[in-house]
Amino acid sequence: MEAAVTARPRRPRPKVVTLTPAAAARVKEIMDRKALEEPGKPYAGLRVGVKNGGCAGSEYVFEYAVEKGPIDEVVEDQGVTILIDPKAVLFLIGTTIDYETTKLSSKFVFNNPNETDACGCGESVTIQPAPEAQD
Repeated sequence: MEAAVTARPRRPRPKVVTLTPAAAARVKEIMDRKALEEPGKPYAGLRVGVKNGGCAGSEYVFEYAVEKGPIDEVVEDQGVTILIDPKAVLFLIGTTIDYETTKLSSKFVFNNPNETDACGCGESVTIQPAPEAQD
């Protein structure tokens, strides 16, 4: 006698990163300005990643993405397309990207639960991969 196999419904995958309303507005503003500077050049979105560098070991990276890479993680949030470098996904899971303006600076801020340390200047961080989810 053969046992029947039923597919278990999958949970929806959480977004790797989310944007605050301030961050989404600023990204839209930057992308719109870039489109005006280079009319006719298509942009697929904003690429977010992590690279080795800085005194704490890692730095966040932003760049314009002309096209989606074959294995990029795509996040749509508040009308913004974010393409995440596949090598950075485990380091960014659960991150909220904010944009803040103070009297002295304007900057994107990563609120990343995987950060374990940051340098004093705020330019680099130490990040551990997200732990495996337990069912």
